[in-house]
Amino acid sequence: MKYLFFSLGLFLSFNAFSQVEESKLGSWYMYFYNVNFEESNFGVQGDIQYRNWNTLGDLEQLMLRSGITYRADNSSVLFTLGYANITTGTPGESSSTINESRIYQEALFGQKILQIVHLTHRFRYEQRWVENQDFRTRLRYSLSINVGLNSKELEPKTLYASFYNELFINGERNNGLSEVELFDRNRTYFGLGYVISNSSKVQLGWMRQETESFTKNQLQFSFHHNLNF
Repeated sequence: MKYLFFSLGLFLSFNAFSQVEESKLGSWYMYFYNVNFEESNFGVQGDIQYRNWNTLGDLEQLMLRSGITYRADNSSVLFTLGYANITTGTPGESSSTINESRIYQEALFGQKILQIVHLTHRFRYEQRWVENQDFRTRLRYSLSINVGLNSKELEPKTLYASFYNELFINGERNNGLSEVELFDRNRTYFGLGYVISNSSKVQLGWMRQETESFTKNQLQFSFHHNLNF
């Protein structure tokens, strides 16, 4: 039995026949939501992601994630405490899956430079319980950049260019099966987005994910939804 440790949120062990096809374009379909309550510092945010090793049909991951948010008065930092449930499939014809439960804490804040460049910084700390593996943690940092192409503000009817890079660092180095690297993975994304309304926008782009075990390109389609109550 040969074990491969790969990532899209976790390291797993697979049979040698379940190797990732690096040349095949994968796909991620994502829905993000953010709920704001009037006259309250609290809210809810989360996402549903369906990821495939190929364009459609070969399950990579199904992720369900949601958390309670808090923003202090006159503060630009949004804090989140949340939970995620992740089902990860095996590449190829196998239908076997492995489940993960995850608790995470997050701090997110934005800034604007040169009048048109919108930056978002996100720091996330995760506690992970992966099926048949030991408990471990992970640190993540993401820098996102959005630039309006026909407007300085990301307002309705704005077309914008989008970029992000996210670095993942493992905490505990032993998952109960083997030693894992300190570096977990890096994701780099380029795409285009369109602001439909004050409450919704869509993005289409390409993401390259690099791990110690493989490098793979992914097509990403996402819908972002803001709700106010």
